[in-house]
Amino acid sequence: MLEHPSDRKRLGRVEGLLIDLDGVMYVGDRAIEGAREAVSRLKRSGLPVRFVTNTTTRSRAMLHERVVKLDLPIEPHEIINAPRAAASHLSHIGKPRCRFVVSPDVLEEFEGIERDDMNPEAIVIGDIGDRWDYDLMSELFASLVKGARLIALHKGRYYQGSDGLILDIGAFVTGLEYASGVIATVIGKPSAAFFHAAAADMGIAPDRAAMVGDDIESDVGGAQRAGLAGILVKTGKFRSHLASASSVRPDAVVPSIADLPNLMGV
Repeated sequence: MLEHPSDRKRLGRVEGLLIDLDGVMYVGDRAIEGAREAVSRLKRSGLPVRFVTNTTTRSRAMLHERVVKLDLPIEPHEIINAPRAAASHLSHIGKPRCRFVVSPDVLEEFEGIERDDMNPEAIVIGDIGDRWDYDLMSELFASLVKGARLIALHKGRYYQGSDGLILDIGAFVTGLEYASGVIATVIGKPSAAFFHAAAADMGIAPDRAAMVGDDIESDVGGAQRAGLAGILVKTGKFRSHLASASSVRPDAVVPSIADLPNLMGV
């Protein structure tokens, strides 16, 4: 159901969809009910779709393997993740020597970028689970005050775990910014560059695309600031009290991805 009927006009201009994976297409090892059928309907309608994710613990190949196991009709080229976008950014700025504070599983996305843990020109931060501690933060701080750049694969505040909401890397990135005075370049959502690149991959302008996500701030708010429409689903990390407290006004709110085809009129 639309929160604001006047927003139908904006959604009527949409020519392509960006859809989050975790929390929208699946939660944990379970596909959202109706997700497969919804994506199939959208694709049959001819509406281009890309699946954008801030997940930084899995490479694109691993993500595709996961969605195949969940029987979701998603092709490898349709997945756009933050590590790949970060590698492109690093190449664009001259391939600085990097310290990668990321999951080992995504290091393959940075092939061709020199690794330097002792004297890095840039620090790339992703999800590393419970490996965060004081010593690591102090080492990263020391590199930053020596002149290293800070690159965050995303700046999420929390994510949906099996037992509830879990603190995300945005807290650590923000702490390093505060201590060092170095402002991070954020690659994934809610970076406008990430949304624009994903829209360009579909061959459409940002104002002709819509982002579908479960995070009202990063997914919906970030997309709207980048010129896209923002559609909020009530699955994954969605919490009614958090959405109500937010200043972000979604263009539409639907119970789940299963309701998206009807919303889009396909």
